[in-house]
Amino acid sequence: METSNRVFIIAEAGVNHNGSIENAKKLVDIAVEAGADAVKFQTYKAKNLVTHDADLTEYQRKNLGIKKSQYDMLRELELSYKDFEKLKLYCDKLKIIFMSTPFDIESARFLRDLGMDIFKIASGEITNYPLLREVGGYGKNVILSSGMSDLGEIEDALDLLIEFGTKRDKITVLHCLSQYPAPYNEVNLLAMQTIKEAFKIRVGYSDHTPGIEIAIAATAMGAKVIEKHFTVDRNLPGPDHKASLEPDELRKMIEAIRNVEMAMGDGIKRIAKSEIKNITLVRKSIVAKKNIKKGDILNEENITTKRPAMGINPMRWNEVIGKVAKRDFKEGELIEL
Repeated sequence: METSNRVFIIAEAGVNHNGSIENAKKLVDIAVEAGADAVKFQTYKAKNLVTHDADLTEYQRKNLGIKKSQYDMLRELELSYKDFEKLKLYCDKLKIIFMSTPFDIESARFLRDLGMDIFKIASGEITNYPLLREVGGYGKNVILSSGMSDLGEIEDALDLLIEFGTKRDKITVLHCLSQYPAPYNEVNLLAMQTIKEAFKIRVGYSDHTPGIEIAIAATAMGAKVIEKHFTVDRNLPGPDHKASLEPDELRKMIEAIRNVEMAMGDGIKRIAKSEIKNITLVRKSIVAKKNIKKGDILNEENITTKRPAMGINPMRWNEVIGKVAKRDFKEGELIEL
């Protein structure tokens, strides 16, 4: 993961493959075509992740439209380790970074052995001591999502990752609102800057709002990582499709982010190369407001300022006022002293 000013954009495929390796490959293709830096999935064994009778969240029930347990839903969306091996090779072939979020230690070790270099800790795992200890011990780049947490919980997770071997400069904390879709009035995007200031750490934003504007705003506010769910079609069945971008929207978001990061610059106020040629044409000079005779006193009644900036700079106005005209000047002619 780059540590330059370039925003690292993660196209979050998640479980939008609906349990199909072929669908997963289509999502990789979309991420590549859109220009994402990485495409991310979710690696888990349902039996290791959730109890058999755990309820669905409200948004999952609403999006699925049927009643089932979390276990049954996750089991249907689960890809095998063999599938992820194929996906990693497919991503390598297409030159996009493969990522997948582990939800249990077994899956984390599998992904480590697969050669994954960037580990994402999901918001729901920010209090999972054993998983944080495990991933912290890898010493890899870690992206920590902070949905449903406060500063104290973020601090505890960071301390744990660092204690077990991950360097602070390898960690990025993502501000996040864990609701799908996330309501605009609860996003609290300024909290991303609070996290940065509190922990002196790289920050980013995991976006679950409808549309693309909040991710773009986060980029303008200094996010170094942007993560956004996407899908082939929002109308597909599944828990996350309705809160995901479709391919054209993903492409537009990434294009906008790249434009914004270019526009951010280095913060030094200077004259830009492209505007130098405009200075003479749009700034002004001191000129004769009307015909002036040699020997006349230059004053507010007979001089003014007009384009172009080929003569005396108007900032010398008080220096010119009261001077004696050394020759005749026609109306509009540049004043000379």
